[in-house]
Amino acid sequence: MAEIIRMPKLSDTMTEGVVAEWHKKVGDEVSSGELLAEIESDKATMEFESFFDGVLLHIGVQKGKAAAVDSILAIIGKKGEDISALLKEATAPKAEGKQEEKKVEEPKQKEMTEAKVESKPTPVAVSKPAIVTQQSSNGRVIASPLAKKLASDKGIDIHRVSGSGDGGRIVKRDVESFSSFGPSAANAVESYNDVEVSQMRKVIARRLAESKFSAPHFYLTMKIDMDAMMDARDSINSVSKIKISFNDLVIKAAAVSLKEHPQVNAAWMGDYIRYNQHVHVGVAVAVPDGLLVPVVRFADTKRLSEISNEVKDFVLRANDKKLQPKDWEGNTFTISNLGMFGIDEFTAIINPPDSCIMAVGGIEEIPVVKNGQIVAGNVMKVTLSCDHRVVDGASGAKFLKTFKKLMENPVLLLGSYSI
Repeated sequence: MAEIIRMPKLSDTMTEGVVAEWHKKVGDEVSSGELLAEIESDKATMEFESFFDGVLLHIGVQKGKAAAVDSILAIIGKKGEDISALLKEATAPKAEGKQEEKKVEEPKQKEMTEAKVESKPTPVAVSKPAIVTQQSSNGRVIASPLAKKLASDKGIDIHRVSGSGDGGRIVKRDVESFSSFGPSAANAVESYNDVEVSQMRKVIARRLAESKFSAPHFYLTMKIDMDAMMDARDSINSVSKIKISFNDLVIKAAAVSLKEHPQVNAAWMGDYIRYNQHVHVGVAVAVPDGLLVPVVRFADTKRLSEISNEVKDFVLRANDKKLQPKDWEGNTFTISNLGMFGIDEFTAIINPPDSCIMAVGGIEEIPVVKNGQIVAGNVMKVTLSCDHRVVDGASGAKFLKTFKKLMENPVLLLGSYSI
């Protein structure tokens, strides 16, 4: 008997999936455990294996198309088997007892259909009428006296100006809009491309909008003296086989600080606040489609080399779309670092269910005062975004104070933890 394979739910936030690639076509034999398709969820593209042996009789979602979770992805059965009744039954309207559900779902289905129609990429180019400079038979440019005088006053060669008047006659507006660095703006062409929103970008937009407009954000910024940490990192990397980044040190210092300040390592749960005793640090990773946040679990207990290897692996797998759901679930705190892009400081939107996210800027060499003297110093700014439902200003400030102490005194961070 033929078996229906439905669109899987690959993450807790996934509502629909996109078929990135089919590895089988209708009529091909399929074995249980054999790669059938690649499904793009809101987080990553994952390989999807068949659960059944048989022949691929029907493909319900074409490559590049989206479908809701639990909709028909494919049907596998015996060669030549009639599946018309199975398809009819699977797509039949729900029973009368669920009329209310049906009424709720119909507008959604209509909305999805309309969205698909409207989201097709359509390159558009709008060209304006060609404008030429009119010359008389003896080579003289035809222009109004005012245009000629204006061109002379501006030092513009009237022969280079395109005319928009009758018969290509140059008028005042042509001279006023003329640019000696290129063609007149009148000759420019407007164009744009509409690109369909990816599943990942849809979820990023929805979740961050929910976070920004439901959680009352406030921000705390602190400067960190990085001179001692820069020296410590150089010393570590001179003897360690695994090179440690400043981001690794930030993750470690934040994790240790979170153990001392459980008020920050918390989550708003609606009717109660959850204070996490474990520390799972989410690390924002930029990918072509948006942003992923894989999680370094029990980061406070891990060596710097372990953190470094884990983050590097996350970055590689994130860019290859190979992260699994377990890699991005369970964060209790998040770090977003844009310092490597030359950003001095910024504010980040809280990543639910966390109550805080820390935005890390780059290390900048600036004049600082030390022992009453103005000297060159290396400073890094961090900004903590807090959910005021969970974290108060004093709680966030105490956390940053501990973080600052650890970053400015590496021996306190590294003394009890092996590299």
